Amino acid sequence: MLAFDFDSFWTPIRLSLQIALLASFVVIVIGTAVAWFMTRKPFKGRLIVETAFMLPLVLPPTVVGFVLLVALGRRSPAGRFIEWLFDAPIIFSWWAAVIAAVVVAFPLVYQTMKTAFASVDRDLEDAARSTGASEWQVFRHITLPLTARSLVSAYILGFARGLGEFGATLMIAGNIPGRTQTIPTAIYVAVDAGNTAMAWAWTAAIVVISFLMLLLTRQRNSQ
Repeated sequence: MLAFDFDSFWTPIRLSLQIALLASFVVIVIGTAVAWFMTRKPFKGRLIVETAFMLPLVLPPTVVGFVLLVALGRRSPAGRFIEWLFDAPIIFSWWAAVIAAVVVAFPLVYQTMKTAFASVDRDLEDAARSTGASEWQVFRHITLPLTARSLVSAYILGFARGLGEFGATLMIAGNIPGRTQTIPTAIYVAVDAGNTAMAWAWTAAIVVISFLMLLLTRQRNSQ
C-alpha cells in the first residue's frame, strides 16, 4: 500500500468537478433545445434520428471514445480546423474530456426533457399563442416553468453521468495528471499501481458525490 498524498488526491476531484459542471451546462442547453424541437416539429425519419441520439447510452464507452477520436483527431477535417483555429489539437486536452462527458450524458438529458415536454398541456401553449405570444414567450412563460422540475433532474443526471465517465474520456482525453486525469481514470491507474489507499479515497469521493446528486433528484421528484 502506497502513501496517501492529499494534493494528488484532490487534483482529479477538482478536474472532474470542473469538467462535469461545464459538460452538464452544455448538455442541458443542447439536450433541452433538441428535445423541444423533436416534440414540437415532427418530420420523417425522426425515429431513426432519435435512435442515433440514444446510441451513447447503450454503446460501450470505448466505442464512443473511438468514434470521437476519429472524428476529432488531427487527421480529421474537424480536428485540423480546431487545431488551426486554436493553434492546438483538441484531443488529449481538458476540452476533450468535456466533449466526452457531453456526448455520454446527452441521451439521459434528452430523454428526460423529451418526456417532460410531451407531458405539457398543448392547450395552455395554444391559449398563450392566441393572445399574441411569440414562440419564445410561450416557451419561457408556459413550457419552461411546467418542466422546471424535470429540467433540474436532467441537469443532475447529466452532471452525475459526466462525472463518472471513464472509457470515452480515456480514449479521447487520455490520463494526463493535472490536465485530464479524472476520478475514474485515477482510480484505474491507482489500482493498477497497487495504491489501494488512493483508490479507496477516490472511490469514496465519487460515491458520496454521486449519491448526493441522485438523492437530490429523488427528493425533487417526490415533492
